[in-house]
Amino acid sequence: FAKTSGKTLVIDNRGGAGGTLGASIAAKAAADGYNFFMGGTHHVIAPSVYPKLEYDLERDFIPLALLASVPQVVVVNPKKVQHTTLQALVNDLRANPGKYNYASAGPGSSHHLAGELFKLQTKTQITHIPYKGAGPALQDLIAGNVDMLFDGLGSSAQHIKGGRIKALMVAGAQRNPAFPDVPCAAECGLPDFTVTTWYGLWAPKGTPAAAQQQMLEEVRKIGAADDIKSAWAKNGADYGQLSQSQFASMVQSEVQRWAHAVKAAGVKIDS
Repeated sequence: FAKTSGKTLVIDNRGGAGGTLGASIAAKAAADGYNFFMGGTHHVIAPSVYPKLEYDLERDFIPLALLASVPQVVVVNPKKVQHTTLQALVNDLRANPGKYNYASAGPGSSHHLAGELFKLQTKTQITHIPYKGAGPALQDLIAGNVDMLFDGLGSSAQHIKGGRIKALMVAGAQRNPAFPDVPCAAECGLPDFTVTTWYGLWAPKGTPAAAQQQMLEEVRKIGAADDIKSAWAKNGADYGQLSQSQFASMVQSEVQRWAHAVKAAGVKIDS
């Protein structure tokens, strides 16, 4: 963005509470065309799991663009989980409830919900270990402090290729081109495990239309750059190709879809 627009970009990364802390701060930011909010899957989950949010995703923000989309992947530490197939792991989980644990980016995050859906669909029991962010969760998996992680393929990709963690399954109905040897959920007998990690861009409610359009044009330029396309493809991700209205519809449908999933999985957070 800084290269294409010629302007300085300041990133204020506020982790915690499944991303809701950062969203709360962004919702109160001045709608002057200089403040924007980057969120993702966890923010459409949050309304269903957090009873008291200081903001409303659909009321306080204007959806702008889908930036990236990547399937979730089931990754394990190969020294702690020595199974080479998902079915072997599932058989072990069923025979030994609670034997393994899985890390997440925090309660109510997409990592957490993916794990709960996996448990629901495989009829297994895995202990949830929440972290304050996806980065610490992934690092502890690599270090062998936890057994499993349900992660976005993009952030796990380099560690899978480096052999530090092992991928047993990617979500969805087809294999990912960047990892053709990793079976998809449908092949593993889980046709309804379609969890995707995606990231999008919003503007605070009231942001001038001209500023919105300028940002959308910068997003379009970035998406057309060959180096971005190459980087996304190597990590198994797709750059967003939705219009602003299509992204708005996607956000609305995702809020509803995750509300059903949260209810089915029985996830509750008392804070």
